[in-house]
Amino acid sequence: MIKRNGEYSVETRAAMRGGEGEVLIERLWEPVSEMKAANRFFAKMTLPVGASVGFHRHEGEEEVFYVLSGAAEMDDDGEKVVLRPGDTILTGGGAGHAVKSIGDEPLEMLAVISKYSVED
Repeated sequence: MIKRNGEYSVETRAAMRGGEGEVLIERLWEPVSEMKAANRFFAKMTLPVGASVGFHRHEGEEEVFYVLSGAAEMDDDGEKVVLRPGDTILTGGGAGHAVKSIGDEPLEMLAVISKYSVED
């Protein structure tokens, strides 16, 4: 199955998870209806400079972020780190995280949330 640019479901979330500003979410693939794997979220997220996703935790699942462009200040369960294009972070197992767009251009990231398998 192929989707072309512009065919994705798009939404804007204000104050996502208690964060600041708005986050643009382009859902690249929809769980269940398009993807059969245990993914709950597969999207490109765009955060204007200064926008953020508030601190939150994932229980029974993990989230991977891959920075496409811009710069991110990540709170990785209490440790602040800066991520740049090509960097990735894996969170989950009850650990918390938050992300803020910093720098001179919007932050674009690929974000994937996957549920743990039954065997884990």
